[in-house]
Amino acid sequence: MERSCISSCDAGQALVETALVLPVLMTVILNCVNLGYFFLVSLNLTATPRASAEYSVMGFSAPDADAGVPAVVGAGSATTVAYLAYQDMKGALASYANASVQICSKRLGYNNAGTTTQTAQCKTCTSSSDSTCNTTNTYTPLSDPESPTFVLHRVDVIYTFNTLISGTPFNLALLPTSLCSANTCTFHRQISMRSMD
Repeated sequence: MERSCISSCDAGQALVETALVLPVLMTVILNCVNLGYFFLVSLNLTATPRASAEYSVMGFSAPDADAGVPAVVGAGSATTVAYLAYQDMKGALASYANASVQICSKRLGYNNAGTTTQTAQCKTCTSSSDSTCNTTNTYTPLSDPESPTFVLHRVDVIYTFNTLISGTPFNLALLPTSLCSANTCTFHRQISMRSMD
């Protein structure tokens, strides 16, 4: 009698333990998926401004010029640089069209031309098409410390995306609150390269 009582008393123990541990385990697994996607997006967005700024400085003599960048628009114009940025994001990010790209280049002209506060003029594009580029600046470029001899070219990429697994309890633990709110994260990556005028 004693032996059967022990086995019948422990019959539901594994089920109760599983029910207690499963929510914690699922939260960790789902956060790992979201965190992995978070870093994938971050890594891909880090490369985009660098290639675009290099093309803004060098134009068709840049190494990326051999990668199929269209020759329809003049070298270093906002449309061509924006096209390169969007093509760079297109291969890696599913909703790359959500990004906006700001280009500040000496090929677009200067603010305070010839002075020590000379800066490159900017255009902000919401797609690779020229019709979406306007002169609204989200970020104002700094003047180069050796201006007007040198000019800073700047490319900013702002990208907003939703996490792979939605639901606040799953995003609570690991995603940075400074970049993400609820299920939406926003990245801003920029690079400045100097060129001799």
